[in-house]
Amino acid sequence: MPTPIDRAMNSRNMFLGFAGLVTAVAAWGIWGGDMFPQAADPKGDPENWTEEDMKRWLDSRNLMAGSTATREELLARVEANMRAPRV
Repeated sequence: MPTPIDRAMNSRNMFLGFAGLVTAVAAWGIWGGDMFPQAADPKGDPENWTEEDMKRWLDSRNLMAGSTATREELLARVEANMRAPRV
């Protein structure tokens, strides 16, 4: 007489679910968490950055001023939040 565990092990859905889980873990292990890496922070003088660079820099620090901010507002926000250079 089969037990509930025997019936669960013979279930096709249980097998496919387990196989999917193993496949997902293997794919994550092979590709790692860096499948879609983020763009690096812009370097240099913020005056030469594009608006997209400034928005990305602010977004990565949760400092976004707003979607309607002008280039000058973004530049002021970036410069106000940059660390002072080490001497």
